[in-house]
Amino acid sequence: MNTPPHPPATPSPQQSALPGCWWHPSRPTGLSCVRCGRPACPECLREASVGYQCIDCAQVGRREQRVQQYTPRTVAGARVSHRPVVTPVLIVLNVIAYAITAAQAGSLTGNDSARLFGDGVLWPLAIAGQGEWWRLVASGFLHYGPFHLAVNMFALWVLGRDMETLLGRVRFAALYLVSLLGGAVSVYLFDAVGRGTAGASGAIYGLLGGLLVAVIRLRLNPAYAIGTIVLNLVITVSIPNISLLGHLGGLVVGALVTAAMVYAPVKGRRYWQGATVAVLLIALVVLVFVRDAQLAGVVCGYHGDELYCAPPPG
Repeated sequence: MNTPPHPPATPSPQQSALPGCWWHPSRPTGLSCVRCGRPACPECLREASVGYQCIDCAQVGRREQRVQQYTPRTVAGARVSHRPVVTPVLIVLNVIAYAITAAQAGSLTGNDSARLFGDGVLWPLAIAGQGEWWRLVASGFLHYGPFHLAVNMFALWVLGRDMETLLGRVRFAALYLVSLLGGAVSVYLFDAVGRGTAGASGAIYGLLGGLLVAVIRLRLNPAYAIGTIVLNLVITVSIPNISLLGHLGGLVVGALVTAAMVYAPVKGRRYWQGATVAVLLIALVVLVFVRDAQLAGVVCGYHGDELYCAPPPG
């Protein structure tokens, strides 16, 4: 006796309203991938850190995780890159600033008479008396003549490429700018209040200080880095009209910034690096306010051709 076949099951109205699985269209499902949003049946879903992902997204996630896991990184946490970007940009900015001052002054060697130069040179009296704080940064992009510019830009190119590769673009930019400010604040604190100072040397010495710290962190022979720093300091002392204070300030601040970046613990590394840089910036700003208060009552005048400054009488 033959039994008639069972009639095919008819889906309920609720099931008919559900979309079909992306990979099995005949299977209605109310589930979907949290990553791409496509409907998927339980067989086509995989558990993820948050919710469930479809088989395609789960495979993509595993590939991305493997790539991230095996991406080489430096001791500062930066991805290894062989194309410096910030270094050439800084060089271009310095060259543009020099070109503008040379054009305004109508002279390649006498560009310090340009209006832009006068508005940006680090002149302590203008900072304290007129609140022109931008001079602390702007002065680091101005240079006295083509030789001054060429020497600094060559040093920036040689040092910047290696330090940018080690630290990464954002960290390197922070190192350069904070070192520049450190050198400027050192000049503002301790140098003669009536003398103008300009140049990227403070930032470049910051790279030198950072190089020494990085060499020690990588357990390399520090003799070359130490010799380079000593040689540059000897040149700084030997040649007149070079700001030793600016160089030393940049050197110390650059070493501190780099130490924070290469010795930060792996867990929470970005937090510790950012927090340390922020603390250094706050300390430098506080020192500027202290110097402002010290210079608040300074009176300056000329004795013959020489400018002298002193506290007001009484």
